[in-house]
Amino acid sequence: MTEHGDGDEVVGLVLAAGGGRRLGGRPKALLPHRGRPLVEHAVGVLRAGGCARVHVVLGAGADAVRERASLPGCVLVDNPGWEEGMGSSLRAGLGSLAGSGARAALVSLVDQPGIGPEAVARVLAAYASPSTLAAAAYAGERGHPVLFGAAHWAGITASATGDRGARAYLKAHADAVALVECGDVARAYDIDTEADLVHLE
Repeated sequence: MTEHGDGDEVVGLVLAAGGGRRLGGRPKALLPHRGRPLVEHAVGVLRAGGCARVHVVLGAGADAVRERASLPGCVLVDNPGWEEGMGSSLRAGLGSLAGSGARAALVSLVDQPGIGPEAVARVLAAYASPSTLAAAAYAGERGHPVLFGAAHWAGITASATGDRGARAYLKAHADAVALVECGDVARAYDIDTEADLVHLE
């Protein structure tokens, strides 16, 4: 812990740019969940888990998200290349942290509402320094959220392409990744298809 506390040093980063191709082109950020857009839920989870600062990467329907979602205090980052896949959103998000004083980014995906504050808090607690790499695990399998210390941002940015995000970087640095088991407090499903909408309330 520093004088600022981990909640200031580690900035929450929600990747919310997806266009929901398999959902008839509905931006995932605006899918309704508990009466509000899904992106609001994702931000609330990061804050409840201990992230004092949150950046949100927008892409598909960005103007509509700004208009319809209430995201006070968030830094909203536009990713004009969102159609290239998650890698471009991760690059945009990490780029937005330059000069912010952040020592690490805790990355979550807007379409995983089964992952709540408990999992965020566990992964956040793994932060030790800007060289930390940590990820939630579900029955031993790596998932989200993922914590990237600032020492890794340049390498991740250089390798994040298509829909793979940081997968290649994490694979190359597997020995350095602290896996934090969260299967007892979270469910790591994605909202990708019409059938997945049953998970939303």
